[in-house]
This record gives sequence, structure tokens and C-alpha cells, in this order.
Amino acid sequence: MEWFPSFMLFALIGGLGLALIAAPLGVFVVWQRQSYFGATLAHSALLGVSIGLFLETNLTLTVVSVSLLIAWAIFHLGHYKQLSSDTLLGILAHSSLAFGLIIISLQENVQIDLMSYLFGDVLSITETDLFLIAMIGLLIAIFYRLHWSDLLNITLNPELAQVEGVAVKRVQLQFILLLALMIALSMKIVGVLLVTSLLIIPAAAARRLSNSPEKMLWISMLLATLSVLLGLTLSYFADLPTGPAIVLIATVFFLLLLTKKAP
Repeated sequence: MEWFPSFMLFALIGGLGLALIAAPLGVFVVWQRQSYFGATLAHSALLGVSIGLFLETNLTLTVVSVSLLIAWAIFHLGHYKQLSSDTLLGILAHSSLAFGLIIISLQENVQIDLMSYLFGDVLSITETDLFLIAMIGLLIAIFYRLHWSDLLNITLNPELAQVEGVAVKRVQLQFILLLALMIALSMKIVGVLLVTSLLIIPAAAARRLSNSPEKMLWISMLLATLSVLLGLTLSYFADLPTGPAIVLIATVFFLLLLTKKAP
């Protein structure tokens, strides 16, 4: 048995790239208690798959487009006070998932492995996916370079940040769109059902070791990277599904750190 088979190369590069872009976003998702928002976008990704199959377009680009549209809709609908945010997210999550499944069921001649989309399939990663992951990583790096302090101020007190001159709505929209892009691309690695776990668990675990936002950011990136490396290794040698294996390792890290008192 080869120690590192060639077909795992794209999986490794894509997984590590995903870990490095998911962790920074996950830090603020945890701080701002927006885990349900991530779950909503993950459900909408399956709608993108069904639309892509129906229109016979590139699935990755279709999923990205649909995820961005749903994220934009969530942001703007969230300003209506008639519905609470959790109610709105619940409606969008379940309706988009149901609509996606209906579209798939209406396509009699389409053969699709739903399990690969629900739990991930690293062997389906292509050069296009790697390119998109790299581009999103660059966008996230630029965004954090420009708005790190703004995000911190918005997380602590959005009203005060507005008074101090921070373009709160613009920064929040940009963050949401970046989050949607990350979730759309990570579907191939960990799947629709597990993408939110990879986004949240490393950040939650890093919180137990951190006494500053910057430290939490770097530790979450380290834990996410280790989760991908060990998850891929476990998946290959134990013949386990890759997405769940990655999330399992991340969960083990979280449980090990759960009893540690935060600094």
C-alpha cells in the first residue's frame, strides 16, 4: 500500500486550503453566535446542485452562485423586524433544501449520488475547485487585513461601531458573502451536513486556549489543519468516509479541550 497515493493529492491540497479559509470565518461565526446562519447556507448548497443538474451547468459554479444569492437574501431580509432572525433562517434553510430535493426528484434521467453531496467526496475535487479555494483565501486575507478591527467592533457593539464611522452593513454583507463562498466550496470535501461543523468546531475548541482574538484565530487555523490531515489519514487507512472522519477528529480536539479552563 502506498503511503501517499497520487489520487489523494488534490484531496490534501483542497482540504488544507479549506481549513485555512474556514477557520478565520468560523472565529467570528462563533463570536457572533451565527452557527444557524452557516447551516442555512449549507442547506442552500444542495439547491444549487439540483439547479445545476437541471440546467446542465457546472455544478461548482452553480452552487457558488446560488449560495451567494441566498446569502444576499438572508442579509436583506434580516433587516425586516417582523420575523426574528432564527425564524427567518429556519424558513430559508428548510425551504431551500425541500425545493432542491423536489427539483432532483423531477429529473428522471439524472443519476446522482446524494451521499457524496451530503457527506463529501474528496475524490471529486478538481483543479477548478482548488483555484476557487485559493481565490477565496486571497479575498478573505484582504478582507481581514482591511476590516479586522471593524469586525471586532461590530461583534462587540454594532451600534457603537456605526457611531464610530464603521460601515457596519457593508462589512457584514462582505463577511456573509465570503462565508457563503466558503460553504459552497467545502461541500465537496465534508458535505452539506457537516460543513457547519468544520466551520464551528475548530473555532470553539480554539476558544479554550485563547486570551485574545488574534490567538484564537491562529489556534483555530492550526486545529482545522490538523483535523483535515488526521481526518484524511484516518479515512484512507480505516476506509472511512472522509467528511465525517475530518469532523470526528475536530470533535475529538474539542472534547479534549472542553474541560480546560479558558485563559
